Amino acid sequence: MKLYLHKTVFAALLLLFFAGCKMGKNYQRPELALPKQFDAAASGDTSSVADLEWKAFFTDPGLQQLIDKGLHYNNDLLAGLKRMEMAQQQAKQSKLLQLPELGLAVSGQISRPSGNSLTGISIKNFLGRSYLENYSASIPLSWEADIWGKIRRQKEIALTDYLRSTEAAKAIRTRLVSDISLGYFNLLMLDRQLQIARMNLALSDSFVVASRLIKNAGLVTMLAVEQAESQRQSVALLIPQLEQQVAIQENALQLLTGQLPSSLPRQTELSSISFRDNFSTGVPMAMVSRRPDVRASELALISANARVGVAQAAMYPTLNITAGAGLESFQASNWFSIPGSLFGLATGAIAQPIFKRRALRTQFEVAKLQREEAVIQFRQSVLVASTEVANALVQAEKLNQQQQIAKGQVDTLQLAVSHAQLLFKSDMATYLEVITAQGNALQAELNLVFIRRQQLSARVELYRSLGGGWK
Repeated sequence: MKLYLHKTVFAALLLLFFAGCKMGKNYQRPELALPKQFDAAASGDTSSVADLEWKAFFTDPGLQQLIDKGLHYNNDLLAGLKRMEMAQQQAKQSKLLQLPELGLAVSGQISRPSGNSLTGISIKNFLGRSYLENYSASIPLSWEADIWGKIRRQKEIALTDYLRSTEAAKAIRTRLVSDISLGYFNLLMLDRQLQIARMNLALSDSFVVASRLIKNAGLVTMLAVEQAESQRQSVALLIPQLEQQVAIQENALQLLTGQLPSSLPRQTELSSISFRDNFSTGVPMAMVSRRPDVRASELALISANARVGVAQAAMYPTLNITAGAGLESFQASNWFSIPGSLFGLATGAIAQPIFKRRALRTQFEVAKLQREEAVIQFRQSVLVASTEVANALVQAEKLNQQQQIAKGQVDTLQLAVSHAQLLFKSDMATYLEVITAQGNALQAELNLVFIRRQQLSARVELYRSLGGGWK
């Protein structure tokens, strides 16, 4: 008896020892190539503009309303949230993987063997009839001991997949906030360009009238009038083109916010939109943990690492324990007669795969290669993110310089148009000089508005690339 107890205790301790083992290595973040800091002026500041909530970053009421609507009704985001909920359900289920499976089975069977068979003769002699009945109600139980940590790795995979779906939903949210703001700024740019085109059309109309008066006075030929009219038509052609772009941009914003195509009311001009100048980028490593798409890429690597452990554990023995208890009788009248109809069973089995045509080894090797692929993809996501931040910083700096130059160019060309018209009326400048000055001034004004929109877009891109917009 003592020897039996010693063996039982030893077997239990051995089982607990192996149950504490896990196949595969625990995850460690691979080495990443990151710049020491994004901005030379950052001086090691750990705070980042990406820590701001999107409502604190985008202060325009019209834009806030659009973003809020998009976060509630955008179909891509809603689909991403549903994928997150599905992964959450799988993660909840994975918490119960180490518990035994329990079922209920109720069956009834009637069989009539051949009367000339040994079974048929035995039944007739024993029961006095030619058929056999059997009724059973049982509660089967099965449990796999997690000796090599396979089930724990599966739980890790399910939890990681849920976290990855959460980060993926955040990435969709970040991109959505960025796309709506960029579309909004583009719409305001088109509004301003349309306003400039209409003002220039009025200016061209007045020049056509002046050309006709001077032509009637015999100072210029009909060619001057035709050239002035052609310039006016070029400006007029720009108006329906811009109106078309405005309508398309409005529809694009409505699509992002989950609405049907229609016009958008707005009370803001492009010149009234502003961001603060001191944009803190923080330390590069913080971006890795903050940016949702990079974080999702790392979680994919963690999941791939756990799958290696699952594939490795599949090559080792498994211990399965099955048990059951219930009621069984060959007569329905005695089915629930207790204790006579009670039965029970218990089985323990160790299964070791020996030859499966190298399937398990192949799965293990493939899992390791998939982990290496995930490492490369994670490093690539960090590289892309770092590049996007660097590009946004360069754009923000250089666009400020471009705006100063473009503003000076607009002032110069507007003055040139005024002087050219006065000289033309005094017969000291040709109509071609006036037309050229007007065309150059129009293009410079449109270009200045375009640069202003690019400045705002660079700010948004920096905010997004640092990981802001999902809070």
